[in-house]
Amino acid sequence: MKRILAGVCVSVVLASCTWVTVTAKGEGVRFVQSLKTVESCKQLGQVNVKVVDQVIFHRDADKVAGELVDLARNEAAMMNGDTIVPVSEIVDGRRRFAVFQCMPAKRMD
Repeated sequence: MKRILAGVCVSVVLASCTWVTVTAKGEGVRFVQSLKTVESCKQLGQVNVKVVDQVIFHRDADKVAGELVDLARNEAAMMNGDTIVPVSEIVDGRRRFAVFQCMPAKRMD
């Protein structure tokens, strides 16, 4: 019985943890909800991101959604994007985001 209780406690702690951190470059990527916001921007492509959405039981939906945004920001930064917009719903811990460049690209002289 003690092992079961200990396992449940560990699962609760793990489920409440944040697993994804935004990189320094990812910090410069903004998240917007609407494609109308990026009408004048250049689309660079899309990213598909995934996080664990279940550790014995389903994790908090807001935490999963936030981690997906953080991962997408990191990926967009590697593509020289500065804005992401979700283009799919969250299904099994996965979501697709469109990546845009709205600000002029920084020159490396």
